Amino acid sequence: MSDPDRLSLHVPEPAVRPGGQPDFSNVKIPKAGSVPRPEIDVAPEEIRDLAYSIIRVLNRDGEAVGPWAGLLSDDELLAGLKHMMTLRAFDARMVMAQRQGKTSFYMQHLGEEAVSCAFRKALNKGDMNFPTYRQAGLLIADEYPMVEMMNQIFSNESDPLRGRQLPIMYSSKEHGFFTISGNLATQYVQAVGWAMASAIKNDTKIAAAWIGDGSTAESDFHSALVFASTYKAPVILNIVNNQWAISTFQGIARGGSGTFAARGLGFGIPALRVDGNDYLAVYAVAKWAAERARRNLGPTVIEYVTYRVGAHSTSDDPSAYRPKTESEAWPLGDPVLRLKKHLILRGAWSEERHTQAEAEIVDAVIQAQKQAEGHGTLHAGGRPSVRDIFEGVYAEMPPHIRRQRQKAGY
Repeated sequence: MSDPDRLSLHVPEPAVRPGGQPDFSNVKIPKAGSVPRPEIDVAPEEIRDLAYSIIRVLNRDGEAVGPWAGLLSDDELLAGLKHMMTLRAFDARMVMAQRQGKTSFYMQHLGEEAVSCAFRKALNKGDMNFPTYRQAGLLIADEYPMVEMMNQIFSNESDPLRGRQLPIMYSSKEHGFFTISGNLATQYVQAVGWAMASAIKNDTKIAAAWIGDGSTAESDFHSALVFASTYKAPVILNIVNNQWAISTFQGIARGGSGTFAARGLGFGIPALRVDGNDYLAVYAVAKWAAERARRNLGPTVIEYVTYRVGAHSTSDDPSAYRPKTESEAWPLGDPVLRLKKHLILRGAWSEERHTQAEAEIVDAVIQAQKQAEGHGTLHAGGRPSVRDIFEGVYAEMPPHIRRQRQKAGY
């Protein structure tokens, strides 16, 4: 009897390490406009291929082609371009502020601006996003004041959260932005619960869950898929695949599923992959999923194929785990430059107007920063008082409870 073969553990490895030649040969990119657009009420099993392809609208020449094109006017696209430019300028100023010691840390969106900026335009007032820390474009695209965002980052006396959240973990019910959780993936299952509650109340509002590729390894991600599929919750399950988690490549969390979108197939959820650097494609796919949810047809999984150009945060050094030139080799390009090219091709924009808009946006961001920095520190050490915390966390005591407590001598 021969000795049995010894087992060995498989640990996925990135295609290239620091100092190597960037390689994205594993990213199969279909021709723009080649992926069909199914009917809203299509059965999930009929569109399984969409979980393995990539929906694209803008081709290499800047033209909008295919069945997913034509949903936005030039004015809407110009507004989208300015939103992305604003988010990029905002990021640049806040990274600089962190380096100057004005905030403890910051997380920028460089290369991913189209994902959140375009998605927000597909939602209605009252819909609720349950974001992670790289979806500030949801606020920018909804015209949330930059000064308020900076007040929260600096935790000053005008901080709307009164110092009870980390920098960049914004919150605004009015703008459909549920407060960000530092515990990764918890917001995913919360979004499904919120959507279920909306359905139970026979409301018209839908929810959107957000998660990064790395966090899909958390159990809450899978729990959310179970509940969303079982109860046909009106929720859009977004997965932002920017190729890198904090310091591990996306293959670690993806495992053997082939794509992140494919995770939805096992739960009977329609799943699509979209070019996350194509503003038009992101909007079109988000609009399709939102309409499906509003028709009470249940959830949709969307994987945004994009790239994190910058560091994970200001505490991270990506040169320690990926080639320095990798972002330049990313085959889907820059979302801002791609939309700019499209609008110039259509005659709705020009290089001169773009340069002028850049200057105007940077000036607006600088003015907002000056205003935010003009507010004083919240409290000594930037901490709220005990009374602030108590009054901000607990509701006012009902009169009958107060009377009972008084009778009992409290």
